[in-house]
Amino acid sequence: MSRPAAIGATISLVMRRLLLSFIVLALAVPLAAQRGGGGGGNLGALGQAVRRPPAPTGPAPRLPNGHIDLSGVWVGGGAVNDMERDGGLQPGTMDALLQPWAKTLRDSRNEVDEPYLQCLPSGIVRGTPYPWRIIQNYTHKPETHIFRVEEGSIHSYRQIFMDGRAHPPDPDPSWYGHSIGRWEGDTLVVDTVGYNGKFWFDRRGHPHTEQLHVVERYTRVDMGRLQIQVTIDDPGAYVKPFTLTFNARLAPGDEIMENICQENNQFGIAGGHDVPSAKQQPAEPAR
Repeated sequence: MSRPAAIGATISLVMRRLLLSFIVLALAVPLAAQRGGGGGGNLGALGQAVRRPPAPTGPAPRLPNGHIDLSGVWVGGGAVNDMERDGGLQPGTMDALLQPWAKTLRDSRNEVDEPYLQCLPSGIVRGTPYPWRIIQNYTHKPETHIFRVEEGSIHSYRQIFMDGRAHPPDPDPSWYGHSIGRWEGDTLVVDTVGYNGKFWFDRRGHPHTEQLHVVERYTRVDMGRLQIQVTIDDPGAYVKPFTLTFNARLAPGDEIMENICQENNQFGIAGGHDVPSAKQQPAEPAR
């Protein structure tokens, strides 16, 4: 490659990373506002004003079968920039929990290379500023399935089996794993295994392995608030299990919107933009 071509390629890569870093910064703003709770004014995913009424108060509703009704459209409830901070842990906790190789990997990662920003599923723990919905059976019979529908996670969904089945002995690794649920009083407990090792827990780049085992505890505190405790057990990447705590709020009037984003989509400036993490191709020789 000639010197001018090499310089041009370097400048192009820098400009791409700057552009995507701006997008990342814009997406980082709203979750803190949404997790703050109280008022009706929140920021949306690109920094625009989103007027939401205050979260409703009153007791949590119940289904005809007596279980707490978790259904509805929610915002918040996950990590975006840093699961240590967003999950309520003290600074430095994750450094002590990570195995040396996993800490080295996390510290080597660049947030613009996060798979989620390349239109891939978010996996577990990773949250977004966008609404998401829980769907339950409205019946007097016990639930057979519960679904969590995501707007921001490439319009994907998770299914939670509530029919008493066990995990398969050798599940195919997937982005959301194999989830089975049960009720412990008024708390929904979701046990998930069978994850692939592809997603990041957050933009900071916290990794995991296919040994990951996650237990989530969904507790509807009242009509408008949902607490989600997430216990991470991954002996392949962490020295011991740990628990994160997130809070979501009901978003009356919000709906899940269509979100079209598929792997290898072009993004950024009009006309498309190369994925920053893609290997740069040699410049075509001058003729």
